[in-house]
Amino acid sequence: MLKIKNYLFLSVMIACLFSCQSSYKKSIDPELVKKVKENESFAFTKNKALEVVKTGFNAGDGYGEVWIRDYNTFIELSAEVYQKETLKENLRVFLRLQGQDGNIIDGFIPKEKAVDVEGGYKYIYTDLELNYCGHKNTVETDHETSLVQAVYKYVKKTGDIDFLSEKIGDKTIAERLEWSMEFLLNQRWSKQYNLIWGATTADWGDVQHCHPWGVYITDNTKYCIDIYDNAMFLIAMDNLMEIDPSKKEKWQPIRDEVAKNTMKYLWDDKNQKFIPHVYLEDSPFPAGFNENQIFYHGGTAIAIEAGLLNKAQIKTSLDKMVANVKASGAGSIGLTMYPPYPEGSFENKGMYPYGYQNGGDWTWFGGRMIQQLVKNGYLKEAYEQLLPMTERVMKNDGFYEWYTEKNEPKGSGTFRGSAGVLFIAIEMLENEVNQE
Repeated sequence: MLKIKNYLFLSVMIACLFSCQSSYKKSIDPELVKKVKENESFAFTKNKALEVVKTGFNAGDGYGEVWIRDYNTFIELSAEVYQKETLKENLRVFLRLQGQDGNIIDGFIPKEKAVDVEGGYKYIYTDLELNYCGHKNTVETDHETSLVQAVYKYVKKTGDIDFLSEKIGDKTIAERLEWSMEFLLNQRWSKQYNLIWGATTADWGDVQHCHPWGVYITDNTKYCIDIYDNAMFLIAMDNLMEIDPSKKEKWQPIRDEVAKNTMKYLWDDKNQKFIPHVYLEDSPFPAGFNENQIFYHGGTAIAIEAGLLNKAQIKTSLDKMVANVKASGAGSIGLTMYPPYPEGSFENKGMYPYGYQNGGDWTWFGGRMIQQLVKNGYLKEAYEQLLPMTERVMKNDGFYEWYTEKNEPKGSGTFRGSAGVLFIAIEMLENEVNQE
């Protein structure tokens, strides 16, 4: 009798499961399904992305280096056209050039192309790497977390878990990944906030407010905590624990503490937004300037990826982004921030209002917001906000680095990071509607 009751209970549960799935499928608007499946710019963008990624691994045609923050966003796309060994070798180079304190370089370049220029990059060499040298932008705090995420994506995409056991020097790759994360705890950790810090940059940017170039920490650097760096840290910890569950005992408490403190110190509950910077000492900006009027689009997208916001907060954030696009006249929610920092806030001349990282429109981050909208069930919104990005790819026949507030393309015309995030965003949306 007990067996029969258990069988009936199981049958009811299975029926309920299928019913729930059926209900979920029916909730997708048939018209939306049709639009996604027939969209010309989606097909064009995916094909163009595959075409672009076949041509190499540098960030785009304006760069000679392979950058870890970029490679992290197109390694999955590269896996569509390259053999595993090629993908792994790029990851190995970053690890061979790892610093003695565990830090990870920003980018690498062939030794013969590394030209020493006064005031330029300070090249890094190690005995482990024969062909390349590296450099590190010290104002940013996302190189270590980007590498962990890139290795995670490689392992998930290929199933090559044995890669983690491979040795580079006296450490396995798994050990080197953890060592890189420990660098953040040892060298970039604020004991006051129990969060990681960086220099004052514009949202996810890697140009600080002081110095005409702005990529190295100086005596004038103002240290702060921000949402982008800490959200990237959270994602990396999740990735590390997933591919190596033995690390949970150590990293889960740290992960929980960082998540709690990120929301405690950086989330403005009244205004339903993230505070741009919480300074370890004082702000570099004039006393009369209200920095918290600025809404960071990129950091917010990464915070959603890190699981920090609930569905209602995600929708509120999207509504703010859409309103910012309308107010600025920009082309897409890739708009880095709104409003931008006033003229002169950054010594780098390219950081004028709506220029480069100071309010430029970057598909590289807008595409990641689309991914999170799909993941959280906002399919109609994802489709609507994805369209401006794919349509300009088709119009301009390429993936430009960024766009002005007038939607004019700027920078590299084969920006692989944009290709990578758009390819994944389109596939995620197509996979959802193909459940119909």
